[in-house]
Amino acid sequence: MDIKERLSTITNMLYKKPYSKCTAKELWKALLKLTQELTAEKEVIDGYRKVYYISAEFLIGKLLSNNLLNLGIYDEADSLCKEAGTSLAEIEEIEPEPSLGNGGLGRLAACFLDSIATLGLPGAGIGLNYHFGLFHQVFKDLKQDAEKDVWIEKDSWLKKTDTEFEVVFGDRKIKSVMYDIDIIGYDGGVIKLHLFDTPELDEKIVKRGIDFDKTAIEKNITLFLYPDDSDDEGRLLRVYQQYFMVSNGARLILKEMKEKGYDLHELDRHVAIQINDTHPTMVIPELIRILTQEEEFTIDEAIRVVSRTVAYTNHTILSEALEKWPLEYLEKVVPQLIPIIKELSNRVKAVNKDSKIQIIDENKLVHMAHIDIHYGYSVNGVAAIHTDILKETELNHFYKLYPQKFNNKTNGITFRRWLLLCNRPLTALLDKTIGIGYKKDADKLEKLLEYKSDKKVLDALEQIKKDKKAELISYIKEKEGVELNPDSIFDIQIKRLHEYKRQQMNALYIIHKYLEIKAGKKPIRPITFIFGAKAAPAYVIAKDIIHLILVLQEIVNNDPDVNKYMTVVMVTNYNVSYAEKLIPACDISEQISLASKEASGTSNMKFMLNGAITLGTDDGANVEIHDLVGDDNIYIFGAKSDAVIEHYAKADYVSKDIYKKSPVVKEAVDFIVGKQALKIGHKENLERLYKELLNKDWFMTLLDLEDYIKAKERIFADFEDREKWKRMMLFNIAKAGFFSSDRTIAEYDRDIWKLVK
Repeated sequence: MDIKERLSTITNMLYKKPYSKCTAKELWKALLKLTQELTAEKEVIDGYRKVYYISAEFLIGKLLSNNLLNLGIYDEADSLCKEAGTSLAEIEEIEPEPSLGNGGLGRLAACFLDSIATLGLPGAGIGLNYHFGLFHQVFKDLKQDAEKDVWIEKDSWLKKTDTEFEVVFGDRKIKSVMYDIDIIGYDGGVIKLHLFDTPELDEKIVKRGIDFDKTAIEKNITLFLYPDDSDDEGRLLRVYQQYFMVSNGARLILKEMKEKGYDLHELDRHVAIQINDTHPTMVIPELIRILTQEEEFTIDEAIRVVSRTVAYTNHTILSEALEKWPLEYLEKVVPQLIPIIKELSNRVKAVNKDSKIQIIDENKLVHMAHIDIHYGYSVNGVAAIHTDILKETELNHFYKLYPQKFNNKTNGITFRRWLLLCNRPLTALLDKTIGIGYKKDADKLEKLLEYKSDKKVLDALEQIKKDKKAELISYIKEKEGVELNPDSIFDIQIKRLHEYKRQQMNALYIIHKYLEIKAGKKPIRPITFIFGAKAAPAYVIAKDIIHLILVLQEIVNNDPDVNKYMTVVMVTNYNVSYAEKLIPACDISEQISLASKEASGTSNMKFMLNGAITLGTDDGANVEIHDLVGDDNIYIFGAKSDAVIEHYAKADYVSKDIYKKSPVVKEAVDFIVGKQALKIGHKENLERLYKELLNKDWFMTLLDLEDYIKAKERIFADFEDREKWKRMMLFNIAKAGFFSSDRTIAEYDRDIWKLVK
């Protein structure tokens, strides 16, 4: 039976009518069922050795179009939808987006699962089934506000399984149930994303916004991703969540080992466990506990086999992001792990007294990353410069101890979603010019360089960008009520809101540009500044930065002297679906983190793949983009990582000194608390941000501001040389193949997991 017949059978069964008479909502449910049926007919990849990827986040995005693409029936399904007077694009608007992640960590995990399935590797994801995700962002009174992000419906990609466990805490027991989401490889097999939940959960305890009783653990444990940790109750809840995830994960792994008839003493021969950041660290002591208390292992046997099974991916150079839990928290939540953790700590102390590598420090803080490094067999960074910094500075003491454990795995993105799906016109142009081989071997994008002087191809690239801008303009008008200029430069910064990513520096540039225009210095071409970001609910300064951007949006867009030349818009509730519309329309990709602070970044790769030009610091994967495209196809500014690290070491950076010396910096910073901003903004938020920049500026915004302004002016001027710009677009697309997550996963397998014999 072909796809058309199968869809007709489903719609007749569900609605007693052919698909051509169905509404978009009915077609969404019918296509969901069709996709699930086709997926059930595919092989679930398994093997002698399997990787379990444990992560607090899996930002998988909407799945219908991605799954249809990977099944090879996207075009046929879209044609059938058009027969019914709709399209897959319209149906996508109906589909809820799974709210299982927040930023790059979760998006990376999603790309990795896609690539594991595409490469035919035995693997699975393990995480939690958050009912309301991080939160749904709304703007009220020019501030971020948070509401529940309700995404789970009766008809869903989630499939309840019969796998259940009981997780024992120090003061309670919680039943768990496992849900699966199928991850379909491109022209390949299927793997599972296992998400643990509890039947005891009570969504009704969430009252106003995202407020709820944090002590009602049985009722709240899978409500939210990263619940507010500004108090002890919130921090304890995070420990409960993390243990719930890893205890269930450990039970599942050992259960599958036993079902296959494997000897648990050979766990490391059959299993690789990849810890994505420090959130799943407790899987190490939990596995050791189960093996010693329930499987009659000696402590030496258990430590030996677990240490050969678990690998750790470090995602940060920020010390505050390397989790450290007070021992008293763990004693309350997971007292059964305390003897194991103390044993692991004592073994380290017995052979090395260096305070910098201890698991339990003198303040009785348990360093989770230290457990991972001492008792895992691999430690990897996620970009070349990030790994070098880990080895040379941040984790140097560990590198000296275990040089053989350290390795780099530069992040990647799945081209299926970030090119084939979100930019189908560009995909069609590539198919026509270089063939379809790049879809399975991204390095073949380099063939596009053969067309660097082909006017037809260059003009086609420019037209695709214009068309994607037009689509975004329509979408933003509908969603945000802001009118964008199609002839303007689209300058876009979309990522988690954090001071080190320096959205505040972009905002200071907007102030600078606004004041220039008011003084009569008009830009050659109008500029549209687009932001998308969520700030963690307890991250006060990050929310103040959002407030400043929204204040600037009001000032700029409502000033008739200025709004002909620039527009500012911060999109609401930035997520994967919004990114799929923003990225293909982008001209300038803002990647302006303080050098040495961004582990990798992945939006930089997505923008590059879609023909945007990077404006950034030599940080994270920007360094490798720079190496690939050369000086002529990227705009780099700012202090280098060595200089930044030296400033921190010497503690000699004083932002107020720069403020006093630079009239340009002073004028932009003072605007934050000037009459115009205070007239429409909130004094408390603006003054707090002003003082932060003036008296602390931990991520050295003012250090790089003048150089950033010069780089922006240079890139805006170069945009007017359209032939040069089109060649830069082409060059970036052609060189993006290295950043395929298929390459990254192949390297993980070759060097760490060794799944393929």
